Amino acid sequence: MYDPIPYEPLKQSGFNRVNAFGINERTPPIATVPRGKLDYYTHIPKDSVGIAERRLRNPLPYTKSNLEEGKVLYTRICSHCHGEAGDGQGPVGLKFKGVPNYSAGAYKTMNDGHIYHVIQWGRNRMMPHGSQVNPEERWKIAMYVRVLQRGEGPDALSKLVAKGPASTADDSSDLTDRANQGPEGEAQADKASETPGQGGTVAPNGSGVTHTPGNK
Repeated sequence: MYDPIPYEPLKQSGFNRVNAFGINERTPPIATVPRGKLDYYTHIPKDSVGIAERRLRNPLPYTKSNLEEGKVLYTRICSHCHGEAGDGQGPVGLKFKGVPNYSAGAYKTMNDGHIYHVIQWGRNRMMPHGSQVNPEERWKIAMYVRVLQRGEGPDALSKLVAKGPASTADDSSDLTDRANQGPEGEAQADKASETPGQGGTVAPNGSGVTHTPGNK
């Protein structure tokens, strides 16, 4: 039991005479992604936020539970810079300046795809958060940022839930009934997996991208 015959990927107690460098881990095949991680890849370059605006679609519905979870995630991860009300007046934002107000200027009309892409890759002085926030969480944060774009702070969440998603249509036509919308185009890569860490051997989008168990 302590020294099994099969090779264990993370075990380096002995010398592997078959694999290069004497280790058990293998280099993943080219063009593969880990199981359950396909939704982490949008295939949109990090500096192409305009493409993200046009192609990414939020696969999650604007429900009370999603909005409330987005609020929790925003408060935990974003509010120290962007402020509780999304006005850029968080403790860090006050110190370093230049953090935008979501309810002013062009920031008021950012759609979900724009916000998702910036969370993943960062922009200007904002560092990327793709390694800290998984795709489903990014979409939920984007939903709550849309609430803060109304300029009413966290209180706007209860109004949005009461009136329904269409109540924000004056900000952007992108905010419609998400329950009847599905991801399209490259946004398929952002549809969060219902079973993270699991999956078959062929990507669900039919692209032929395979999954390998030892890929990290």
